[in-house]
Amino acid sequence: MQRRHFLITLSGAAVWLATRNLAGATQLNDKVSIMQFSADGKPQGLVTLNKVHGDWRHKLSPLAYQVTRESGTERAFSQPGYDRHDPGLYRCICCDNALFDSSAKFDSHTGWPSFWRPLAPQNVREVADNLYGMKRTEVQCTLCDAHLGHVFDDGPKPTGLRYCMNNVALRFVAYPV
Repeated sequence: MQRRHFLITLSGAAVWLATRNLAGATQLNDKVSIMQFSADGKPQGLVTLNKVHGDWRHKLSPLAYQVTRESGTERAFSQPGYDRHDPGLYRCICCDNALFDSSAKFDSHTGWPSFWRPLAPQNVREVADNLYGMKRTEVQCTLCDAHLGHVFDDGPKPTGLRYCMNNVALRFVAYPV
């Protein structure tokens, strides 16, 4: 590798790391607005909350930590529940923010839970992800910055979107009977 190409590559990696660290770094007084939902999935209104910070390494399984805090990905078809279609809410495994409703879930045949829309647009954040030379859109939890998965434009109507989420980033809560 030529020195010039190496330095350009190295400086690009440094810029990526710096922006990633700045984007992931939050101060304790960071405020965000999310839509809160009741246990039966009914919206309870917008609230402004402090970002949630935690001792994630001790709270989460090693795989959930690697996925949510280090932007990893679980293997397709590896986690039970990717094909669940019971009525309920999908909440963030880290902070319990309501993210998706089972009524927007569909079988994408990818081995990951897929949804055609989030429960509330305020509850997820979409971030450009150009890692590994691919142009993708990362989906994060607005409340705690957890990496959830990616959104693609090959989903069903009415949105045409496929929110392809990591199962270990979500906690399914069945609606009360």
